[in-house]
Amino acid sequence: MYGIFMESFVILKLYTGLKLLLGLALLAWIVLLITERRRNVRILLVWAPVIIIALFLFPVSRKVFVAAGLDGETYYRVLWTIPMGVICCYGACRLFESRRKTGLVITSALIILCGSLVYQSSYITKAENLYHIPDTVIRICDRIRPENPQEQVSAVMPPELIHFVRQYDASIHMPYGREMLVDRWGYYNAVYEAMEKPEVVNMEELLAATRQEYCRYIVMTKEKATDRDPEECGLVLTAEIDGYRIYEDPVTAETVKGWQKYYEEEE
Repeated sequence: MYGIFMESFVILKLYTGLKLLLGLALLAWIVLLITERRRNVRILLVWAPVIIIALFLFPVSRKVFVAAGLDGETYYRVLWTIPMGVICCYGACRLFESRRKTGLVITSALIILCGSLVYQSSYITKAENLYHIPDTVIRICDRIRPENPQEQVSAVMPPELIHFVRQYDASIHMPYGREMLVDRWGYYNAVYEAMEKPEVVNMEELLAATRQEYCRYIVMTKEKATDRDPEECGLVLTAEIDGYRIYEDPVTAETVKGWQKYYEEEE
């Protein structure tokens, strides 16, 4: 039980960051504890957060969480139910309302010190287009997308492109998605195993897997090492875009065309 409690406590520390933002939330909570008189607001913003944290740290709660069939590694999401943003904003408003200069100065200082310039984040880059995804992805998708909007195409993409392809054009099918990028989820896909796991791709194994999934296109970086030249294996290099090589598999292309012709005749 003590071990479970300490694990939950560490999760709580990581969640809060133990930084100035936590100090701002605590200050706002204390202000509401002292000044707020409305019962419904006190229940939601004063007592509910305390109860949630107490239950979160209580070892039995985590046991029940896991026993209910939920993933223990997502237990931290219980903390999302604490309205920290609302507590901070409403508590600051109560300080402003009280016209106490000291409280106003402290709150303003904490807000300034807790803030940071979002454009300095490594996760934010200047948009290259209206879709807010790399131009490279758009060019690759436009290159392999069929002219007939009723047709669909399947392609294997490097992991760094998967998210963007799905955002730009959902009609382009991929044998695997972001689920393969998280090891702890334990998903298996033969194409991913052949494409990404080995340092040197075995082309025979890769083609066997992609043809099983009816992938017409295989997109690789030009640095991707293969045991044989893809073109020697029957693939056709249709384009190279910003370091990504787009190979078409004529075998799969003919198979898919045969299906389409069959369905058109049936209709």
